[in-house]
Amino acid sequence: MIRFLHTADWQIGKPFGGFDAEKRGELKGKRFETVGRLARLASERQCDAVLVAGDAFDDNTVSDREIRRTLEAMAAFAGPWVMLPGNHDAALSVSVWSRLRRLGLPGNVIVADAPEPILLAGGRMVVLPAPLVRRHEGADLTAWFDRAETPGAAIRVGLAHGSVANRLPEKAESGNPIADDRADRARLDYLALGDWHGFLEIAPRTFYSGTPEPDRYPANRPGHVAIVEIDAPGARPRVEAVAVAGFAWASRAVSLLGDAAELDDVLGAIERPGQTLVNVSLSGSLPLRGRVDLDDRLAFWGARFFDLRVNDAGLVDAPDEEDLDRIDVAGFVRTAIDRLRRKAADPADPERAAAALALRIAYVEHVRLAPAAPARPLAAPPATGSGGETGGTRSSAAQDAPATDAAASRPDGAAPDFSSAAPEPAPEDPGAGMAAPAGAG
Repeated sequence: MIRFLHTADWQIGKPFGGFDAEKRGELKGKRFETVGRLARLASERQCDAVLVAGDAFDDNTVSDREIRRTLEAMAAFAGPWVMLPGNHDAALSVSVWSRLRRLGLPGNVIVADAPEPILLAGGRMVVLPAPLVRRHEGADLTAWFDRAETPGAAIRVGLAHGSVANRLPEKAESGNPIADDRADRARLDYLALGDWHGFLEIAPRTFYSGTPEPDRYPANRPGHVAIVEIDAPGARPRVEAVAVAGFAWASRAVSLLGDAAELDDVLGAIERPGQTLVNVSLSGSLPLRGRVDLDDRLAFWGARFFDLRVNDAGLVDAPDEEDLDRIDVAGFVRTAIDRLRRKAADPADPERAAAALALRIAYVEHVRLAPAAPARPLAAPPATGSGGETGGTRSSAAQDAPATDAAASRPDGAAPDFSSAAPEPAPEDPGAGMAAPAGAG
């Protein structure tokens, strides 16, 4: 029997430009930890080899330090590593692979940058690689597998990076084609693929392992490696998806109708909040006092998650009589408030978005100045757009900026009590794994 670990799409050196410097550093560092985790897994499972199906590095300009840190993480598995150049780290004349050789290639690391068989496990297993020598290839580089001569007793494993024709749920971005019947035509016992970022079985002997460390909000099972066992040539492979991710990325849609409390139920159910990046899409309508409450809740949860992104473009303000009664004004100011309310309620009014925002500002300022209410400055106004939208996308960093330090908004400095109905977040477990949509990389 042969047992090996199939992985791909580490993308070491990914910049994570949409995050602040501190979070970028943590996200980049976690990828080295995950490589170390899968190396230990390969050792514990006594694998005969680790096959990396492309894009181990995010591009060919990663630093020497990042290359060295990757090799250090890989050292936990002493068996052979077969590293295939992918579309992000193609085998150019000067590439991360040529630099790796210059830095000193460990004896157990094989750079599969030539289309030729690689014998492993004392000749019981042969790997047929299809390395990319440029980012985009029009031809199917796995075609040579069909003609490859290998020992009759050896298990044949193909190793490729690209898009399997007619099989992926979404169009892969690399555009490097792979025939959907390649495993059959080339008499492969297993075809190990990279480029699609989620674990996916294409056919009984054809699998994408997906990325072991997610880098976007998932829809397709990222965060895994495949442990593959094959008893003999022609035998059906046994494939186990093993979760290895450090960070979890989660998307949630929450409809709020008059009350923001539903947010606590949804976010409170997410495990390991300190190791989770969350993207929340809000829809529905809230009175103005509900909007103030929502800002407090988002500040509360933003401090608990590693990162919290909020898209409230689908959430509209719906001021009611209670809201307007709290704006205790008379005369021409009240006349102006009533006019703003009419404009904000009219979908055909071109100034609807501005009117809704003005109402919200007026409400918060009057509540803030009211003697019975604790001082609370208005959160940064969301970007206004056309078509009556008053929402947009906000990150946890943006939510932390206003003094919705919910504790600071109370005279006693205590945390707000709005979350009492929410489940307590589960304790962090950075060693455990999880599962805009993740696609090809």
